[in-house]
Amino acid sequence: MPNDPDDESGRGSGKSGSGSGGAGGEFPGMPGGFPFGDPQQMAQMLRQFADMMSSQSSSGESTGSGINWDMAKNLARHSLTEQGDPSVGVIEYSRVQEALRLADLWLNEATSFPSGVHSMEAWSRSEWVERTMDTWSRLCEPLTARIVESMGQNMPEEMASMAGPLLGMVRQMGGMLVGQQAGQAIGELAREVLGSTDVGLPLAGEGRAALLPAGLAAFGSGLELPEEELRLYIAARETAHHRLFAHAPWLRSHLFNLVEEYARGMSFDMSGLEEKLGQIDLANPEALQEVLSGSEGGEGLFQPRDTPQQKASLARLETALALIEGWVSVVVDAAVADRLPYTPALAEAIRRRRATGGPAEHTFATLVGLELRPRRLREASALWTALGEAQGISGRDAVWAHPDLMPSSDDLDDPDAFIRSRTEAEDIDISQFTDDAGGESRGRDEDGGD
Repeated sequence: MPNDPDDESGRGSGKSGSGSGGAGGEFPGMPGGFPFGDPQQMAQMLRQFADMMSSQSSSGESTGSGINWDMAKNLARHSLTEQGDPSVGVIEYSRVQEALRLADLWLNEATSFPSGVHSMEAWSRSEWVERTMDTWSRLCEPLTARIVESMGQNMPEEMASMAGPLLGMVRQMGGMLVGQQAGQAIGELAREVLGSTDVGLPLAGEGRAALLPAGLAAFGSGLELPEEELRLYIAARETAHHRLFAHAPWLRSHLFNLVEEYARGMSFDMSGLEEKLGQIDLANPEALQEVLSGSEGGEGLFQPRDTPQQKASLARLETALALIEGWVSVVVDAAVADRLPYTPALAEAIRRRRATGGPAEHTFATLVGLELRPRRLREASALWTALGEAQGISGRDAVWAHPDLMPSSDDLDDPDAFIRSRTEAEDIDISQFTDDAGGESRGRDEDGGD
């Protein structure tokens, strides 16, 4: 007698076809029966998968969320060395150092902030991974932890009751998978970055300026612009970021807090995971790992749902990144405009790059769940330009003295109103603000204020 069509279409038992979908009656609340096939087979697969992954966990310690960042770093570096990633030669290293030194000197005329650079380096892509991974782990931990947490919380009730003591192993498995995804994403990103501040904050710590000659060459190949001008322009952007973060010590933690807020608002749709599991042989843990790690189709473990809380948090993060990027763009263009003939073309190329992102940035966003994108860059640049014209360089830069003084998203819509409010508040004593921003008023006092 032929099988009931529902038995073949709704269970998602994949190639294993154990017939356990006949258990559909055992799970009346789930159309087509148990979504992952035979519960016993699923339990066996989890044990096999945990055994397979345990060998990879020995490469380093996991964080509280179960993410093994040492493994992620090793995976990222391995993906780069497989395709060739030579060390930076002495001549190229010297060119980068000279560009950073000269660009940092030029910035003295465009901002009231003193130099924030204490070292100037040139890195290979593998060195970028090695020296920025601590920041990536801190930046991504709230997001990846939220994904791992969802593996247990959002698991179908029937599976949770079956898994019982396996839930801890499910979370451990998720932590390893997410660590693999993060390593893959950071390795992809390393192929496109130009320096240590590409995503809007100094990834190797404040004061450690660095450029990647391989990244500069790849980016410049499609621009048909002089190599030296490109190097100097990117060097100016690199050192400008360091000046800003050195002067506004609250800014780094502020960005991390916004990412954590964004992570708390994330919610995940488990249906994508169910669909993936339904397409593979559950008895083959390697196949499961391949699908969940995003190596097929470029999709991550879970796809976040759009929630009002998540959207609001993301908007605040994007505004902060736009303000940083806008200030850097205005300061750099002012510093180099009379020195680099191709400044307009370079500025526009960077604006497009930051506004739309490259292929690796999209991969990172898909696998890790975060887009570090200053979507309102042009509006932010216009605000900083107008503020500089109205109050001068020192008045413009003084806004960074405290987070409470920073423009909001509404201010980007109406920069004139923000400038008027700043003019009316010229006599405000910055010392009235609390010191919880890390001594942020210090730079204003030293630079003379408004």
